Amino acid sequence: MTDVTNNLDSTGNSGSGRKMAFYIIAILLPFGLLLAAELTLRVVGFGQSVPLFIDNPQAPSYRLPKPDVVNRYFSDPSRSPNVTIEPNFFLSEKPDNSVRIVVQGGSTAAGFPFGLGASLAGMLDYRLKQSIPSKEVEVVNTALSAVNSYTLLDFADEIIDQKPDAVLIYAGHNEFLGVMGVASTYSSFSSRPANLLFLKLKNLRLFQLFQRGYDAIQAWAGADALAKDGARQSRTVMAKVAKHKNVDVNHPLFNAGLEQFEGNMTLLLNKYRRAGIPVYISTIASNLVDQAPFESVPVSDDFASLLAKPATKLTTTELVSLERHAHETLSADAFYHVGKAYWSQAAYEQAKANFELARQHDLLRFRAPIEMNQIIRRLANMDGVQLVDAEAALSKASKGGIIGRKMMIEHLHPTVRGYFELSNAFYDTLKQSNEFGPFENPITKADAIRDIPLFQAEEYKGRAVIANLMADYPFTDSPQVASLPPAMNWQDKLGLNFYRKKATWLDVAQQMHQFGLKSKDKKLTLKSAKLLSDAMPFDEDLAFQAGQLLIKEGLPKQAFRYLERVLRQNPSDINAKLALAHASALTEQLKRAEQYLLEVQKLQPNNKVVKQNLIPLQKAIQAQAEQKL
Repeated sequence: MTDVTNNLDSTGNSGSGRKMAFYIIAILLPFGLLLAAELTLRVVGFGQSVPLFIDNPQAPSYRLPKPDVVNRYFSDPSRSPNVTIEPNFFLSEKPDNSVRIVVQGGSTAAGFPFGLGASLAGMLDYRLKQSIPSKEVEVVNTALSAVNSYTLLDFADEIIDQKPDAVLIYAGHNEFLGVMGVASTYSSFSSRPANLLFLKLKNLRLFQLFQRGYDAIQAWAGADALAKDGARQSRTVMAKVAKHKNVDVNHPLFNAGLEQFEGNMTLLLNKYRRAGIPVYISTIASNLVDQAPFESVPVSDDFASLLAKPATKLTTTELVSLERHAHETLSADAFYHVGKAYWSQAAYEQAKANFELARQHDLLRFRAPIEMNQIIRRLANMDGVQLVDAEAALSKASKGGIIGRKMMIEHLHPTVRGYFELSNAFYDTLKQSNEFGPFENPITKADAIRDIPLFQAEEYKGRAVIANLMADYPFTDSPQVASLPPAMNWQDKLGLNFYRKKATWLDVAQQMHQFGLKSKDKKLTLKSAKLLSDAMPFDEDLAFQAGQLLIKEGLPKQAFRYLERVLRQNPSDINAKLALAHASALTEQLKRAEQYLLEVQKLQPNNKVVKQNLIPLQKAIQAQAEQKL
């Protein structure tokens, strides 16, 4: 009886085990098939993974942001907006004495339309290198046009991997009409959870396969605005991006844009807090005085004549009546006209209030509403976050405290002076925070504004880019032929070639350097030498040239950075070691100078410079030691 029972138990247990194994296989099989499909797609080279940072093929010891990183958000790169990150390099291995800062944001943070030299990263890098000469300063730009808080959040983990000492953020204008903006042609999905899921799944090849299939069906059905955009490829990103053009303050998309920004930025800032990386986040600014609303609720027929009348000609009664009507209808055009009238009377407080209401009720959301800065101020109260009030800085530098054409070119991109004020706000906040210790050689605002890292040719190119931008929607109803600014001199002509892609930035910088040498313009020669080396830090000749010029101009502390670049590429470079010995002696680092001379002696025992200087230097070191005793 016992044997029978044992046999029954054995048979029963065996059957139960097989059933459990069957269930496990049934559950795991679909996942196994999906994994196999994913691996197969990767093996055959389907799809893409687009990293934020890549190694520099010319010099693997340096990295740079991938210029076309925006393609990571599009299954077909040809459908992405034509925006890139300008090449800017940083060391793959972060040095011990490094100050590494990463900038995040959209087109303003990227320096549009002038480029990297006008950008937050470009201006700060140039000024901080002079302010902290003993440290390896790297201000890395990851900002690019048309992106918003989703991209900032998506970049965060890769930025953290680069071990920055701080992250600087200027963003908020593109939440409605940027990539994945709530009212944008480039929106991916209809909800924030779906967009966040997309960011998690976008590198999976199976997801990319399904995405391409979906896009093909949409294009075939005629429902895809981007697929129908073939005839508009030459048009600006602004002209192509607006899907929803009437987003008033009560529209669901208005609150969706605000919630998206605050939610994504909270996630982003928490990532940096957990990584122990301080963040400096700025209020954002736009043109109030000299940018009329793009889209507006119309005024009633009774008030149309008042809008047609010059603002300077409105009587007090007409002004009061139009202002009342603006509040009743929430007409952006009416608010703007009232603001212009007060502006002409130097009634700046009333003018600013109405200009802000005009921006607030502009239905085409290229400029962020006032709530965006309110959110930014709340975010700045989080642990590890500090506020930079760039809007206040730009306002302070503007007539009547209201931002206009002196600071802004069009709706929100700064002039060169505006970009300087923006970078200066960050510089002052960084200096006051003492995040990197006291600045050894703080550069005053007055000195910095006389030496910005931008050439006249770049300024011309920027003006040409803006002329093209403003010859299309939303500045005109239909695309026009752009009227480029006249090229008044050879530098403007160089800028025109730069705009037409007949010259590169390196061509511009090299020509400016040669002009500086010929005209004996020491300031231009030195600036161009430093900028060339900073743009190509792996080029030994450019680095040596900059280092030698700095010593010649009495700035040996700044020379170390450039001469040490030479040794990173060629540790046995005798001329660089001799120049470093010279710079060390000039800065009273005699032991350091001796070390460089001894290294040269080892490489070249009969070196004349070593023979002439080593023994006197060693005597000076001995005398110093005796004085201390």
